[in-house]
Order: sequence, then structure tokens, then C-alpha cells
Amino acid sequence: MTQSDSIAYDVVVIGAGPVGENVADRTRAAGLSTAIVESELVGGECSYWACMPSKALLRPVLARADARRLPGLADSAQAPLDTAAVLARRDGFTSHWKDDGQVQWVEGIGADLYRGLGRLAGPRTVEVAAPDGTRRVLTARHAVAVCTGSAAALPDLPGLADVRPWTSREATSAESAPGRLIVVGGGVVAVEMATAWQALGSRVTLLVRGEGGLLARMEPFAGELVAEGLTEAGVDLRTGTSVRSVTREDGTVVAVTDTGDRIEADEILFATGRVPRTGDIGLETVGLEPGSWLSVDDSLRVDGQDWLYAVGDVNHRALLTHQGKYQARVAGAAIAARASGVPILESDPWGAHAATADHAAVPQVVFTDPEAASVGLSLAEAEQAGHRVRAVDVDLGTVAGASLYGDDYKGRARMVVDLEDEIIRGVTFVGPGVGEMIHSATVAVVGQMPLSRLWHAVPSYPTISEVWLRLLEAYRDN
Repeated sequence: MTQSDSIAYDVVVIGAGPVGENVADRTRAAGLSTAIVESELVGGECSYWACMPSKALLRPVLARADARRLPGLADSAQAPLDTAAVLARRDGFTSHWKDDGQVQWVEGIGADLYRGLGRLAGPRTVEVAAPDGTRRVLTARHAVAVCTGSAAALPDLPGLADVRPWTSREATSAESAPGRLIVVGGGVVAVEMATAWQALGSRVTLLVRGEGGLLARMEPFAGELVAEGLTEAGVDLRTGTSVRSVTREDGTVVAVTDTGDRIEADEILFATGRVPRTGDIGLETVGLEPGSWLSVDDSLRVDGQDWLYAVGDVNHRALLTHQGKYQARVAGAAIAARASGVPILESDPWGAHAATADHAAVPQVVFTDPEAASVGLSLAEAEQAGHRVRAVDVDLGTVAGASLYGDDYKGRARMVVDLEDEIIRGVTFVGPGVGEMIHSATVAVVGQMPLSRLWHAVPSYPTISEVWLRLLEAYRDN
């Protein structure tokens, strides 16, 4: 097919995960004709192998942990979880790995869906190789958006492919709990999957390279409290440990560490980072390097290209589904504005066409026991950015609402205050149930609300949110 035989759209989106769906939703809402190309399941990683299945696995784990903290429930909550029932509920949340509902949504917004591998074939051109071998060429009048996401990174260990290791996909879609599971890594996927499978009946060994501990991108106390919780749950946590070799012998995985320890398991999960899904999307046809992260400006337009956008994980700004969807809303608005001839975009910080939160207010929740939640800059990040700041810490267990939430509540809160403007640069909460609290912190950080005004935001009593008053008091008194 020649380009003269191509099908023209205003916008072509490569990748129909949550990010691509949101770009398409915004461009369609602006009246732009939009095609969206997907090589796997419409709905993407989050719907089938990440956010939804992992949290479906973790919710019963955390609910039981909360019950065990309450007299009247504690005794009855000692029984093992019904693993089959948990997995069945997980399967429901993934729609049994069928994307009919997501396809209906795409059709409902008026976008055209193309099944197959989408590859750039020059500026503003996407070639789609369908599963049946047919090829179509799509051209974009205004923009092509690359929303192909990221994949699990695997270490360069000899013979690793023969071991058939788990990545995050296998960890969230497994049909049964392995008797013994090795988890390699110290980030979010590693700690969440260690939490889930330990509770679902596996004996988990967690191997963390280096001495930095868990959740290295959060405040240090977050990783410390999560490590304590994992150890209390029965996880064999080993820090400062790297895997030197791994083999599968008669079905058993054997991992040998750099200290010479030999660890046997039924499965091994590597949660050791992500790589961009850009290796086979035709980047070389527009002068970009295949397999690379795509650098973008705050409107999500690829550097040096006036028609190409990279949204979500592929730009390496903030590898989180909700952040990618936020970027998609910004990119969709920017594409629509440029298509309509708007001469100057709202590109100042917090403008309609600037993904400012990627730099200043990224929220995240880690669904472990205890939960860890943060937004904005850590103390170290704020200092490195040149802000004159002070950290204010409060023991969450001293808050009345936390005491009511569960006996022997253990947690901590930190507020990072900019001393020049007396606004909040970052907040971290660690403790049971804190995940639902982080949006209040996000609003405060994004709104750059002065502490003097926050005194008038009265927390309801007795809730854990009363920690906001304790943080303000601690700042005032010190």
C-alpha cells in the first residue's frame, strides 16, 4: 500500500492502554478524528497485568491485616485466606483477560480501533501490521502519539530464559500460589508482590541489592516500616544481596547469591526495573533511536519533532498509570490547541498545556502492610533542587483516629516545608489505611497552599486526617 492509499486521520495513537485511551478521548472530545492502534489487549498493562490485578490480590490481604488489629475480629481473622476465591475475584477485575468492554468504550467515543503492531513509517505516518498479515497505512494531519508503555527489565544472567522467570505479568496473573517464591528487587512491584503471595500461601524470600533498603525513591522511613511489616508477615528479607546465577533443576529454581547462598524455590520473580516499549515501533524512520526513552517537553511533544508526542511510561517522567493519564489529558489538550491554530499554549507551570505535576507533585501509593503514600518531593529531593526546607515528622500512632483504626497502630507522617514561601513541597504517610489520605496532600502541594491558610482546613475528628493538625502544630512549635 502506498501513502496515497493510506487512511487519513487528524490524530493517530499507538497503544490503547489507559494512556492511549485518554489521549484519544481528549482529541475526540475536541472534534479531531482519531485512530488508535493496539497489538495486545485494549486497556493495556494496567487493566490486565498491573494495577487492577495486583490491587485485587492485595485488597483481601490488607483487609485481613486491619481485622487482626481489632478486638472482636482478631481471632476470626487468623484463618488463612481462601486463595482460590482471591484469584477468582482477581480474574473478574481483569475481565478474564478479555477486552470486549474496553473495545466498546473506544467505539463509544468515536475513535477507530486498529488491531496489530503499529510502527512509524516516516513523519506523520503509521503502518499497522494486522494479525492476519494485512497491512494498513495511517497518516496523521496533526499528531501521532506514542503510548506504548514499558516492559519489565530482566538482568543479564546466563541461561535466564531457560529458567522461565516471572515478571510483573506472571506475578499478577498466576493461576495458583507457588509453594516457594523468590522475589528479586526492592521497589514497588517487589514489595507488593511479596506482600500478596506471602499472604496467599507462598514462602517468600525477598532479595534486595545494595544496602539502601526498600522503596529507595521515598523517604527512608517508608522503606524501613514496610520492611518491618514484611518481616513480621514471614517474608525472608535479605538486603545487600545480588543474584549471581539462576537455574531451574527438575522444576526447582536455584538462585545463587553473590555471598554464595543457594536458595531454592518454585518460581522466581524479577522486579528490577522497566524498559520502554520502543524497540520495534519504527523510531529509526524519524531519526530516533529504537529502544530508547523518548524525551519530551511539558506538552509531551518529543524533542525536535513538531508532530510526535510520547505520553506515559515511554517518556520516563513518572512511570505510574495515573500520571500517564494526567499526561494524556495535557497532551490531548495541547494537540487540540495546536490543531485549532492557538498561537501560544498555556505552557507556564500549572497551565492547561504543561504537565507540571510530573516535576512537583507526583502522588504514589504502595499497597503493602503498612501502606506507604507520598506526593511531591522528599526531603533529600527538595534539598537537591535548591529549596530551603525543613522536614516535620509526626508519629501517626499518636493521632486519635489512628488509634481507633487499629490497636497498636504504627506509622509516621512527614511534611516537607519550603521555608521561603511556607508552602508544602512534599508529604509522606506510612501506616495502615493511609493510601486514601494522599489526595489531600496532593491538593495542598499542587495548590501551593500557604500554611497560614491550612490552619483553616479543619480535619474531622476522630479521623487519621487529624495528622494535618499535628503536622502544623509541630512546625509552629519548632
